Amino acid sequence: MQPQYRNYAQQVPQRSPHGANQRRGGIGPMMSSGPHPSVPLTQAQIAQQQQAQAHANELARRRSRKPTDKNIPEGVKDSIIDPEAVQRYTTLRDVERMLDATTTRKRLDVSETSSRTASKLCRTLRIWVSNTVEDQAWQGNGLSVDAFDFTPNMEASYRVKIEGRLVDVDQIITGRPTTHSSETAFIPSPGNTGVSEDSRRYHGNPLDTTASSADNSRFSHFFKAMSVSFDGSKPTKNSEQTIEWKKPEASSKSSSATTSSSGDFDELTFKRNGDENINITINLHRHEFPERYQLSTELAEIVDMTEATQQDAVTALWEYIRLWNLQEDEEKRNFRCDELLKRVVGRGDIGYIPMLNEYVAQHLRPLPPISLPYTIRVDEEFHKDPQATVYDVQVLLDDPLRSTLQPLVNKGDYAAMLKDVTLLDEQLARLIQAMAVSKAKHSFFTSLSQDPADFVKSWLSSQKRDLEVILGDTARGGEDALTADEWRQGGAHSVWATQNARESVNVLLSRHR
Repeated sequence: MQPQYRNYAQQVPQRSPHGANQRRGGIGPMMSSGPHPSVPLTQAQIAQQQQAQAHANELARRRSRKPTDKNIPEGVKDSIIDPEAVQRYTTLRDVERMLDATTTRKRLDVSETSSRTASKLCRTLRIWVSNTVEDQAWQGNGLSVDAFDFTPNMEASYRVKIEGRLVDVDQIITGRPTTHSSETAFIPSPGNTGVSEDSRRYHGNPLDTTASSADNSRFSHFFKAMSVSFDGSKPTKNSEQTIEWKKPEASSKSSSATTSSSGDFDELTFKRNGDENINITINLHRHEFPERYQLSTELAEIVDMTEATQQDAVTALWEYIRLWNLQEDEEKRNFRCDELLKRVVGRGDIGYIPMLNEYVAQHLRPLPPISLPYTIRVDEEFHKDPQATVYDVQVLLDDPLRSTLQPLVNKGDYAAMLKDVTLLDEQLARLIQAMAVSKAKHSFFTSLSQDPADFVKSWLSSQKRDLEVILGDTARGGEDALTADEWRQGGAHSVWATQNARESVNVLLSRHR
């Protein structure tokens, strides 16, 4: 049985009220796809264009006529009074070339260095952690013999100080703190505390502020947050308390530098009540720009880095694709995925280069905080000769040379100096051209004075050949096409003044330009 459908009346298509070449949005008529008719120029505009073209041709003609050769012509050394002057000039020219090449190369290096966005230096931040105690039982000031109440007057407490300073390179090499200590024992950091492989933990005296680095970056400049967590294994009233500090956020870019400089500090101190030793962990959250991330195992196996910024990871992934020639020949935006790239891309055998940022972003994890374990000691034996626990942490610092080199690149005197050097080069080229003309005159008159008859004969023969070349008539069948009277005669009615000779001379001169 055939299915029965309800018959609906078909609507008659209506014509749009807009024109065929008119956009419905009301913006206006659409431009036709064909060539647009050019607007005819007026006589004034045509004359202005012709004048501008004539001026440009004249400037080009002047530039082509300027002498550029700055080498002394051959034979000048034998014609001057001081022949060693030519050798000195040649030596100066070699030194000038060397200086120009060196200056250009150094300027390019400085420009490249100053234009880098991630120019960072790795420095060592030395952190001292120490504590003092007050009103402990062994200190002898807990009870008052004259009082009826035999409870302690003050509760036992301790004060912890966390201090950090940048250290110089010589302190890193020697491995000693800034102040001299009789015993300094280096102990590797236990476990995965977030401290780099070059970091070391040892016991020594607190930091001497007079021997600290002269850098302006302070301890809190390198961290956006700090927290101190107490060991929860012992049921104390301080175990549930966590000490936290966060860097204040700048409201605007203009006030960011003022806020960071005024809010930075070199030490963090806190006080708590307690009469027992307790373990704490100091967590330092890095403050870096651009921010570094921890790479996943799949991405780290390709780029050979465990920590990197997103830009560095994308660049390293692109270098891997280029190294193994995985980019497709026909479609340059695609690349073939090997076994390692398949685990990073996760979308089949083909990857897309414009999506490298998205591929990398899936494998970025925030860096864990730097964890520094410390034991707060309140016993009498330790405080007879207290020693601070010292950590060396690697931090990134802005390259100070960048701010120094940037004014050198943008210096306005460099353009003026180049202009002066160009004027001196043009003046030197004109002097060399005048010297070449003088050398040609000297050779001419010297040859004329040695043998006038042969020189005049050779010179007239040369002029005859030049005229034959200019006029395009050469000897045929061993006979001269021009008689002696034709090419020797001068004046307005001679062969040299004909239109053919003038055009031929212009053609020869244009070839030599």
